[in-house]
Amino acid sequence: MKVDTPIPLAEIRAAQTRISDEIIRTPLVPLIDDKLPANIYLKLENLQSVRSFKIRAASNAIKLTDTKQLKKGVWTISSGNFAQALAWFARKLDVKCTILVPEGISPVKEAAIKRLGAQTIPLPVSDALPVLSTQRYEGMDGKFIHPYSDSQIMAGNGTIGLEILEDLPDLNTIVIPWGGGGLACGIASAIRPLKPDVKIYAAEIETCAPLATAYKIGTTPDQIPYTPSFVGGIGYPFLSPEMWKLAQELLDGALVVGIEETMKTIRLLAERNSIIAEGAGAVSVAAAISGHAGTGIISCIVSGGNIDASTLTQILQGKIPKIK
Repeated sequence: MKVDTPIPLAEIRAAQTRISDEIIRTPLVPLIDDKLPANIYLKLENLQSVRSFKIRAASNAIKLTDTKQLKKGVWTISSGNFAQALAWFARKLDVKCTILVPEGISPVKEAAIKRLGAQTIPLPVSDALPVLSTQRYEGMDGKFIHPYSDSQIMAGNGTIGLEILEDLPDLNTIVIPWGGGGLACGIASAIRPLKPDVKIYAAEIETCAPLATAYKIGTTPDQIPYTPSFVGGIGYPFLSPEMWKLAQELLDGALVVGIEETMKTIRLLAERNSIIAEGAGAVSVAAAISGHAGTGIISCIVSGGNIDASTLTQILQGKIPKIK
């Protein structure tokens, strides 16, 4: 069910208990560098079993789905990380799983989805929003699990916020990658009632920044410039109206970073902290390093680490990866 109001704290706490045996309580570690504008701490969701935070959301949604519904299978639309998380649990429960994958998906992510036993169906990027809005696709059966606009999904994501406040109670600011918005709005739903003065920013990539555009014009944009890049998982040309409504209520704005900044951050994370982050997982850190998130104590969500070796190699060599 789509949701346009903050997730109640009680639901997030219940999700924390519900999924505790399925996830890793990821560490919060300081970013090591001599020239930082703030004390930056990294929430390492790239260490989860499917190398992204999506395991929290999928776990909570699956555990709250009726057994009879599950027998018909599950399906979703995802560029990779949520698909892997859903496929992970579907395989565990011996449930059929089908993924609609927008064109431009990382080869390593698509291979991982298939390795986990899910069927993939390619989908033009322009068709993604209609499917996400109607939750229908010709020939598809079973339960549709929305990758972001769903209370169960956002409650699972919100558990990250609870962990951060437990480990870093003096937090001033948090920066969260913005894809569909379920991660940012889920975490913000947990933090706002507990520590309302914390600044909460979404981070986007310059190749396509729908949320920043919406903040600029005051409404959801009809057309958003879109350039495919190696930063998969975010940077798609759509913004759901309900997520825009939530963002206005929960967030303090959107910070946009460049491709070069993101590449530099991926290299920094690898060289200084031995952390492998995918492009989407590095944008939050890049935004904090730039100084746009302010000073003080900042936590950045490293949302995932699913990056193929060839792309990572090119980035470490200072080359902009080509999109095949």
